[in-house]
Amino acid sequence: MSVSQNKEIQFEQLGLIDYKEAWDYQDKLFTSILEIKAANRNAEPDAQQVTPNYLLFCSHPHVYTLGKSGHESNLLINEEGLKAKGATFYKINRGGDITYHGPGQIVGYPILDLENFFTDIHKYLRFLEEAIILTLKDYGIEAGRIAGLTGVWLDHEEQKNPRKICAMGVKCSRWVTMHGFAFNINTDLNYFNNIVPCGITDKQVTSLAKEFGYEVPLADVEEKLKKHLADLFGAVISTITHEEGH
Repeated sequence: MSVSQNKEIQFEQLGLIDYKEAWDYQDKLFTSILEIKAANRNAEPDAQQVTPNYLLFCSHPHVYTLGKSGHESNLLINEEGLKAKGATFYKINRGGDITYHGPGQIVGYPILDLENFFTDIHKYLRFLEEAIILTLKDYGIEAGRIAGLTGVWLDHEEQKNPRKICAMGVKCSRWVTMHGFAFNINTDLNYFNNIVPCGITDKQVTSLAKEFGYEVPLADVEEKLKKHLADLFGAVISTITHEEGH
């Protein structure tokens, strides 16, 4: 395809937003990029459109989501239990198993045309992880990867008490991505007791607040994280409002 690469990523802060509303919005942006790419395949070179890229940050009311490769048995409470916890449950179209989203997290949804950057889904996942790792380094916390387990972990080397601080699960179609990561900042970790997080039974979950013993301003973390994502992808991130995005 002769259409030029677009290195701009349009950023939107959605705030606290219902999971299904955010999922529908992701899907709208994801589908719009796929439609441009489909049209480009049948267009003359000078009529091809550049595809946009988006990055959404938000948090959700208490919700559990189960990926395509997950097992519903990893949700340890029934419908009545969900209601008692003020939580909802969705089966969704990303990879991975079950996870929790709630207030105090940074949930990131990059909706990128990877043909604007590189066509390697494993590299894409490693870049998302690396952005989290670098952000934690800014706070003096050493984090990294554990072989065979997606996401970002503390005590990843000696693994005496390995604990996950960021879960990831993505969907990619025709090199367009959706879904993303959940970075625990001031998260109520008690909600993880109702699931087998990511289907992993022998490792804990943590948050930045738990590691420090006090809450951390979300906006500060977001700014650091955005900078690292921009640097890693060689991108320019511009902010738009949610109203403009619609």
